[in-house]
Amino acid sequence: MQYDSIIYEERDRIGMITLNRPEKRNALSLELLKELSVCLQSLEENQDLKVLIIKGAGEAFSAGHDMRQILGKELNDIRRLFDTCAELMLLIHRIPQPVIAQVHGIATAAGCQMVAACDLAVAGEGARFATPGVKIGLFCTTPMVPLSRAVGRKKALEMLLTGEFVSAREAMAHGLVNRVVPDTDLERETLLLAKDIARYSLVALGIGKQAFYRQIEMTDADAYHYAKEVISANAVMPDAVEGMTAFFEKRDPVWK
Repeated sequence: MQYDSIIYEERDRIGMITLNRPEKRNALSLELLKELSVCLQSLEENQDLKVLIIKGAGEAFSAGHDMRQILGKELNDIRRLFDTCAELMLLIHRIPQPVIAQVHGIATAAGCQMVAACDLAVAGEGARFATPGVKIGLFCTTPMVPLSRAVGRKKALEMLLTGEFVSAREAMAHGLVNRVVPDTDLERETLLLAKDIARYSLVALGIGKQAFYRQIEMTDADAYHYAKEVISANAVMPDAVEGMTAFFEKRDPVWK
């Protein structure tokens, strides 16, 4: 498909989505959010695609929502924008393919939200993160949702209440990103992580990813009850049978 606000390409069973509004620091307009949702939905059933990477064109990952679509608009129009954004963030969790944020420059407000919502994140040394809505009287309540689930409460509240930037290293220390690499190696290192994951069965990846998000808010007892049912059903699926058989036969598995 052809898009106006994003670019999609594939390489070695890895899908790469580029937020393509560099002149606006990849602000998440309603149009971009809709295109990204359509793109992810179209890939959800693609059995040949193992991993997705989301990155930004130009000098930044994303500066958040396009404020011109909020200031002075009717309540229902603003609500539609945030509904679309929330649905996108949930879609990132729902699709079976792991989604990796490749972060350079700034990731602020809803841009930081997207990083936190992605399953994994790799950041360049120069990347910076912030939820600065408090500075303009518009508290980052929607970015707060994945941020507060990715980092500890105290750090999340500090970011939300001060609006100040945190460095890539600090973001990694608090769990917002997985890896920090030299800016010049960002794309290569992100692809290496994606290729490492792409070796495995998409069925297993999807089951594991979706089970992770479902159990994470459960009590320990409920989580074990749920997880044992999932792993029991998983164990009799063709890819699991093939994987275990290949292990005992000392060969590489051929995923179904």
